[in-house]
Amino acid sequence: METAVPEVSKRQWSLEAARAILSDVRSRTEEAAGQVEAILAQVADSEPESAERQAADLEVQRIIASWARAMEALGLEVKGPWLVDFDSGSGLYCWRWPEEKLEYFHGYDEGFGGRVRIQ
Repeated sequence: METAVPEVSKRQWSLEAARAILSDVRSRTEEAAGQVEAILAQVADSEPESAERQAADLEVQRIIASWARAMEALGLEVKGPWLVDFDSGSGLYCWRWPEEKLEYFHGYDEGFGGRVRIQ
């Protein structure tokens, strides 16, 4: 007999609540993105197979994973590095670094390419 796994309930966001937390999301994302940029700048001239580049790649992965966990802990859906969605219950408010404001929405099936400006 198979046991059903309960679905984890996701947080649903009003546009106002999503916009209210965006400054925290932006701040955390700016910090993580800056760390990644600094690391990549240090190894820009390194050979891809060098120990220095491999260590840098691991550190970049660690930073992005840590950022993603922080975003998920806030109740956001991480869609990629520096790209998050806020589930509204009828679709997703969509934000990516370095956008200043939360200004886009897309349906559950459209994805990033189908996002439209919020009226």
